[in-house]
Amino acid sequence: MGVKGLQSFISNACPGVCTAVNLKDMAEKHRSSFPGSIPVIVVDAMSCLRWWYTPESWVCGGQWREYLSNLERFINAFKAAGIRLVFYFDGLVEQKKRKEWIKRRLNNNKEIARVFQFIKTYQQQPGRGMFFIPSGLATFTRHALKALGQEVASSLREADYEVASYGLRHNCMGILGEDTDYLIYDTSPYFSISKLHLGRLETVMFSRQDLCSRLDLHVTDLPLFACLLGTDIVPEKAMEGFRKQCLSSYHGQNQGSDKRTTIILAVASCISRIPRSYNSLTDRLPLGTDKSVLCRGIESYLLPGQQSPWLPCDFSQGCIQQDVPLCLDQEIFQIAQDRHVRSEVSHSIYSVLSHGEDEGSNTLEDESDTELPGQALIYRPARQHIYYVLLESVKDVHGECPPVKEWFVYPGNSLQHPDMVQPKQLPGNMFRIREAVSLQFLNLTPAQMDIYVLVPVCSMYAGGTPSLRTLWLGRGPEADQQRRCAFLACFQLQDIAEELQALEASVAAACSLLLYLVLQVDSLSLEDLTAFIAQTLCLEGKSATQLANLQVQT
Repeated sequence: MGVKGLQSFISNACPGVCTAVNLKDMAEKHRSSFPGSIPVIVVDAMSCLRWWYTPESWVCGGQWREYLSNLERFINAFKAAGIRLVFYFDGLVEQKKRKEWIKRRLNNNKEIARVFQFIKTYQQQPGRGMFFIPSGLATFTRHALKALGQEVASSLREADYEVASYGLRHNCMGILGEDTDYLIYDTSPYFSISKLHLGRLETVMFSRQDLCSRLDLHVTDLPLFACLLGTDIVPEKAMEGFRKQCLSSYHGQNQGSDKRTTIILAVASCISRIPRSYNSLTDRLPLGTDKSVLCRGIESYLLPGQQSPWLPCDFSQGCIQQDVPLCLDQEIFQIAQDRHVRSEVSHSIYSVLSHGEDEGSNTLEDESDTELPGQALIYRPARQHIYYVLLESVKDVHGECPPVKEWFVYPGNSLQHPDMVQPKQLPGNMFRIREAVSLQFLNLTPAQMDIYVLVPVCSMYAGGTPSLRTLWLGRGPEADQQRRCAFLACFQLQDIAEELQALEASVAAACSLLLYLVLQVDSLSLEDLTAFIAQTLCLEGKSATQLANLQVQT
């Protein structure tokens, strides 16, 4: 995330770029400069998750009410200062960043392995120094913020680009996050979430103008500067030859400082001496340098309407090819895209409909525990049914849906290539779930199971899987019933729709999850099931403060 080494350079060798600011005062100045406007800060939510999630017992997770309380306190602090917040989340992993995504996921696996090793060695969870974001926190945070009345968006491309674009387009007061890319984009001022003192609304603002002054660069030089140092799109090794050239000709005053600082200053010095044109730049690049990668990297920092002197004249943002979506029903695809942007649905839906891919990041799982399968594999059967519902309209002449490329992290998966997962038709309505559950926990024999009489509840499947048009656009009780049955069928629970419908929605959701786990995980014990049920039923009505004081039993 961000430019390689730039954050430490700013902190250690370029402190003038950082200025302590009071956001309440800045909001007042913004209102004075733009009468009638409301100061807006666009929030890079993914950068903020670790600062919002503060419980000490982070390995166990589950402090939902505490977390909600933290988010509400965060929102209210800005609201009291008359500042409106707009939250952006990552919505898709762009293909040009897939390699970097894989690299980070594999590094995360190593961090998680150290967490479990610490627990086994010391019989306690590690402190915040080894903190890893709990599974699913980003997804839950989207819904929490929407429930708290906030404007929430999921990106259609890299989130930092859309954050920067939104800030520029809406003349925002600033961007709140923790990513040096916001110094490179020519957009609103960039504020640090890690330096934020919520009670006083004070933080650090990073000035790209002061950075340019320190490096003797123009703002339009910053995208090239970033790419020569290494970004998510331009690998650090790709420009290693050019950096060596810069070092060999650099004779600055800071040569006695650390190596990274010297490299950054040498690269900046070299750029400042090159006439601002693509041809002048390419004349300086070593033989074998991939110019197309460099151009794509520079282009990735250009917001709508912006240009760079370092790109060829015939290069334009409009030349980027737009993929044809897998879903051919334009109305349905537009609905999916709109709901994705508004963070109303899982990112997977739009990803599958647009280009037939899905991904899942790291979770806190012990790779050495072979008894418990990875969650990505546990939920794959449900995903296969969901894929079939999503892609039902693009079946081939043999009635088969195209396979979905899955980039899911689980023990043993090196992510060298995606898993090609075949969508599966929804199951029939005579699935004997009662048998499966009872055999596992009540030790009943198949003969004793004859007492169970299953009533077909979701008979609609006799006509095949319902289409997205039916599920999304249908109205009335029958459409509601189809949606409910399709959901349950994806988790192979369609034969107990009546029983689940009689429960409160939150309890029905928990029961659906637990029944699915019982069917998929052979090693799940009765004690595990009891613990899940207790958490669902016994914590209702307790305040965030009460829950925060609960002690973890070891």
